[in-house]
Order: sequence, then structure tokens, then C-alpha cells
Amino acid sequence: MLQDQITQYTAEINAFDTKNADELEQFRIRFLGTKGIIKDIFDEFKAVSPEEKRTLGKVLNEFKQLAEAKYQALNELTENSKLQTENSQLDMTLPGEGFEVGARHPLALVRREIIEIFNKLGFSVAEGPEIEDDWHNFSALNFPEEHPARDMQDTFFIKKADSSLSTGEGRGEAKGDIALRTHTSSVQVRMMEAGQPPFRALMPGRVYRNEAISARAHCFFHQVEGLYVDENVSFADLKQTLFYFVQELYGEGTKVRFRPSYFPFTEPSAEMDISCTICKGAGCQMCKGSGWVEILGCGMVDPNVLENCGIDSKKYSGFAFGMGIERIANLKFEIKDLRLFSENDVRFLKQYKTAII
Repeated sequence: MLQDQITQYTAEINAFDTKNADELEQFRIRFLGTKGIIKDIFDEFKAVSPEEKRTLGKVLNEFKQLAEAKYQALNELTENSKLQTENSQLDMTLPGEGFEVGARHPLALVRREIIEIFNKLGFSVAEGPEIEDDWHNFSALNFPEEHPARDMQDTFFIKKADSSLSTGEGRGEAKGDIALRTHTSSVQVRMMEAGQPPFRALMPGRVYRNEAISARAHCFFHQVEGLYVDENVSFADLKQTLFYFVQELYGEGTKVRFRPSYFPFTEPSAEMDISCTICKGAGCQMCKGSGWVEILGCGMVDPNVLENCGIDSKKYSGFAFGMGIERIANLKFEIKDLRLFSENDVRFLKQYKTAII
């Protein structure tokens, strides 16, 4: 009885043919569904005698495999037929849809432009670790032990240590503190320790300071610092280098002024202002009505810093400068809120599609 049913359904399966998805689905439900013919036959198979099971078992498995193979073959034909029908309705002569063009981040644009300007003056690019020790971040740069920058309020310390550790270079003692670097000046120290002048390089990178996040400040930002050390380097060389940089970046006619300042690692030191690029010196919110905006700090490398790095300060001199890329981008693109640079708002970033270089 069971054998006759299998023979009948086998002939039906072999004769079945379709490219219609609905008809194929009905075939699947009838033979392979949870309440289908194959399920019923297997239930009947449980009641046959052990002698019949030996012969019917193999036949029943082949019958199930036949139904599954038939369904898979017809399903592939149905899918291919459907795809061909869809393709035949397409007008292949129509222009394709283009991919949306991305944009570089405004900070990346400014960073690249700054590097290209100084490359014309022979400055190379040097990089260093963002996690730094006390020697390279503070001590070698002439920061006294009581300097406020060492406090937890200003620096993100990763490890604090009370004992002093040797620098490994025989150039003074450094505490075992480990911190996120507060400036890229640490790269200058590493460069000077590793060789002898002349040095002429830029140090771009991300730095960290423990500050409240607002429209004008952030706990991390980006810097570009520069270092030039050689024989007979003067403050006049520093002024002319930075004047050239400003004219290239903001255009000819941009005014520059230097104000005396103080930094532990330079002497003498200065801050450099430029005439406000937004109001052209007339006075606005960006320049707080003064017509001037401070963009960087600079000065002659302190002889103590040279000596800490194993360089003869009586033979060599040099200058250094440092600027925040965010500040430069603020003036160049008139962006008033620093938080926009790190919020990854696509609406903000899309504005710089035309600025891809």
C-alpha cells in the first residue's frame, strides 16, 4: 500500500514543471510542508513491520530527496526567469546613478595646507606617541616641578609615580609619570635626542588637556608645531618664516604683529596675531572688536632645552612655534563652535565637498 503511494507520487513529481512562483509554492506545501504528503508517508512508515522497513526505508528516503531536488531546480529556474523579466524592462541606454562624493574633514584640509606651505621652506614632518612620559612632555622642555600644567586639573595622567627614573640618555632625571601628551613639543625632544642639528621639521598631531568642553575649548584638539635648529638662527628668521606662512595661508595683505609672552621652553617668547580675516580688522565677535586674532605662540628655543637634548647651545640656536589647527580652521572657514569638528554631523561635513584636494 505504502509502496504504491510512493510510486504514484514519484510519477507526479517527475511530471511537474512550472516557472510560476505561486504554483511552485503550492508544490512545496503539498509535498514538503509540515502537513504535506512526505510527512504523512513518514508517519505511516512508523507502523509497518520491521521486515518492510528494511526495503521501504531506502525507497522513502530517495522519494524525499527527489521532491527536494525537484523543488530546488524549479526554484532556480523561477528566480532566473524573474530576473530576466526585470532586466528586459530596464532601459540600458539610460545614464547610471552616480555615487555620492565624500569630503575631507575641515581639520584635515587645514592640516594638509599648513604642511604644504612649510614644505616649500624645507620643513619635513615628524610624528611621535600620544601617550608620553614626564621627561619628553615636561622636564626636558624646562617645565619646573611646580608648573601648573603638571596638575591633574590640566593633564590627563595615566600613571603617577613618586620615584624618579632615569631618562636612559643621561640627560637629567624624569619622574615616572605617564600621561596623554599636552602638546606635540614632545616630538621635538625626541627628534633632538635622536640626532644632531640641523633640524627643520613640523610636528602635527592630536593633544589632550583636561578642560571643560564648550564652543571655544575641548578636551582634545590638534596642533602643528615647528622646529628649526642650526647655527646662527635668529629671531628675525622666525619672524620672516611665520610672516611668509600667514601670507600663503590667508592671502597677501594680512597683517601680522608679535606680542611678548612667556613659555618655559622658549626665550624670548612671543604670541603672534593676525588681522581678523572675517572683519578685515574692523572689529567683530571673532576678534572681540580688536581687529586682531592670536593664532600661535613662538620663540627662540631655550638653551636649557637644547642642553637637555644633548645639543651644544653655544654652537646652535633655533626657533619653535606651535598653533592649534582648530583655531586656523575657525578663521579660514568661519566655524564658531569647536564641537562641530568632533561630532561627525554629516550635514556639517557635507559643506566641504567642494574643498577636496
